[in-house]
Amino acid sequence: MDSKGHEGLKAKSVEETGPAGAEPAVEVEPGEESSDSASAQGARGGESVAPSGPAGRDPAELSRRLEASEKEARENYERLLRVSAEFENFKKRQAREMDDLRKFANQSLLREMLSVVDHMEMALQAAADRSAQDPLKQGLALTLRELQRVLEKFHVKPIEAEGQPFNPEFHEAILQEETAAVAPNTVLRVMQRGYLLNDRLLRPALVVVSAAAVDSTREGGSGGNRDSGTERDRPPA
Repeated sequence: MDSKGHEGLKAKSVEETGPAGAEPAVEVEPGEESSDSASAQGARGGESVAPSGPAGRDPAELSRRLEASEKEARENYERLLRVSAEFENFKKRQAREMDDLRKFANQSLLREMLSVVDHMEMALQAAADRSAQDPLKQGLALTLRELQRVLEKFHVKPIEAEGQPFNPEFHEAILQEETAAVAPNTVLRVMQRGYLLNDRLLRPALVVVSAAAVDSTREGGSGGNRDSGTERDRPPA
């Protein structure tokens, strides 16, 4: 091969490989080239690139959002407390209503039984002059005791009223008598016995109540004086 051909071959090889000492070209993707170019331009220009996302938001806006979130959390917590308290009150109210229903569900039946007890007591009072061995009297007493046992089983107890101060919550006055033996507004006699059901009034007691006695001697004396004065002042016929 002559010298011209050798020189042409050498020039061709230099064009393919590039200048001596240069690195071979690397094929770059379009996306990588743009990001690298932007980074390189920012680095060369000395400018800082603001990052994207939450870190790049305004601190004042973040503070406002935080305060709004805390306020909403407090409101939700207070609402939860109110609902919990209302539910507890509802459960307690339901428990009380169920307890009252269990205690007083049969009060109508027990109130009707009281009239039977009243008649049995009146029958025994009418048979008071009979002998204690009288079969009729014994049967009435036995029946009355059985009725009283049933009432006691269902927490029905009589009201002790005789000799007690008059209490309008448990007593119903049907008559008032003047007397100096006891203090005024004292129960003298019980005409019909009252009863309690689980410490609640089932039937009031019908009673006779005392009243303050009027001094008839003083009134009579003053009246006599008035009469005598009238007679004395009367002109002669």
